[in-house]
Amino acid sequence: MTHGADGVRGAADRGLDQPRDRSRLLVATRSAHKLRELRELLGPLTAELVSLDDMAIPGDAIENGETFAANAAKKARFFAALAGLPTLADDSGLEVDALGGGPGVRTRRYAGEYATDEENNIKLIGALEGLGAERRGARYRCALALALPETSGPRGGIPVRMAHGTCEGRIATDPRGDSGFGYDPIFEPAAEAPGGRTLGQWSAEAKHRISHRGKAARRMHKILVGLGF
Repeated sequence: MTHGADGVRGAADRGLDQPRDRSRLLVATRSAHKLRELRELLGPLTAELVSLDDMAIPGDAIENGETFAANAAKKARFFAALAGLPTLADDSGLEVDALGGGPGVRTRRYAGEYATDEENNIKLIGALEGLGAERRGARYRCALALALPETSGPRGGIPVRMAHGTCEGRIATDPRGDSGFGYDPIFEPAAEAPGGRTLGQWSAEAKHRISHRGKAARRMHKILVGLGF
């Protein structure tokens, strides 16, 4: 069961008489880039954001969902149950119109299971070779899921609260800039004209204002504050 970005009610509020730890918020990631970015985007909070590696938590959730929201929810539930800590999980990626919405949930693994950012970028540029700007439309999507281990839904599972964000743009013809990570060096946000700056050339502060993760994080921040984090 999921709730929208402003959903702080219903089954998710069961178990409120149980002890609640709001001093730490586990971020279900082993990526230093993603942890740093979420710390920047979600601040200020009273809770400390810690990663799976910070807490020496082993294992990986099975991310076999067909949407970013489904995978974020799977990760949040899995690690909340495993660690016994409130858990925030992110699943995000790139949808390219010319690829029918791909790579989608396979964004990180587009060029192979252990592909580097550079390998993914090279493959995507090659896949769109020869296409004009009007056919290179794309968007970043982000889903953030929050799971509280002390809560339970009507069927016994851990419910999640969700927040979403989207950043529209297009795929550049060549990589530019060394800021950000992932596909940022080849993603031109809609605010830029074709051939303009990629997110890899934007400052972190400017990127946060328009990014998919920035939008989702601002919505999630309201939920977290309301829950005492």
